[in-house]
Amino acid sequence: MEDEKIVALYQARQEAAIVCTAEKYGGRLRSLSLHIVEDRETAEECENDTYWEAWSRIPPHDPKGYLYAFLARITRHISLNCCRDRSRLKRQAFILELTGEMEQCIPDGEDTQAQAEARELGEILDDFLRQLPEEKRNVFLRRYWYLDSIPQIAQQFWMTPGAVRTMLSRIRKELRERLQKEAYVL
Repeated sequence: MEDEKIVALYQARQEAAIVCTAEKYGGRLRSLSLHIVEDRETAEECENDTYWEAWSRIPPHDPKGYLYAFLARITRHISLNCCRDRSRLKRQAFILELTGEMEQCIPDGEDTQAQAEARELGEILDDFLRQLPEEKRNVFLRRYWYLDSIPQIAQQFWMTPGAVRTMLSRIRKELRERLQKEAYVL
C-alpha cells in the first residue's frame, strides 16, 4: 500500500493503518531498533511503541511523502530512550562516543536560538548528504543514524576499519566546512 493511503488511514483513525504500517515497514523498524537496543524482544516493544506514537502524532503531522523517515525517527528515539532507561552502560558509552564525534561539527541544541535554527540545519544536512557520493552517504548514515560500529561498517562496505575511520573523519570535516560556509554558527 502506498504511504499516502496509509497516512489517510491514520487520519481517518482506522486501525488498519497500523496493520498496513507493520506489513510495509515492520521489519525495517525492528531492525533499526535492534541495532540500537541489541535485544530482539526490546526491539519488538520499540516497534510496537512506534505504531502507538505514530497513531498519536498523525494527525496533526501529515508525513505522506516521508512516512518511513517519520516512523524511523520515532523508532530511533524510542530505542535510544529504552537504552537509557535500562542503564545499558556499554551502549550508552558508545552513543556518547558518537555524539562526541558529531559535536565537532554540530553544536548542542539546548538554547532557544539553536532550536529555532533546527530547520535550517536540517536543510543544510539534507543538502550535504544528497551531494555526497552514495558510498560516503551510506557509511555516514550507518554510523550516525543506525549507530553501527566501525567494524560492522567496514565489513558491510568491504573496507578496513582504518579506512572507515578516515572516511568518517573527512566527511565530518567537509560537514564542518559546509556549515561554516553557510554561516551556521558552530
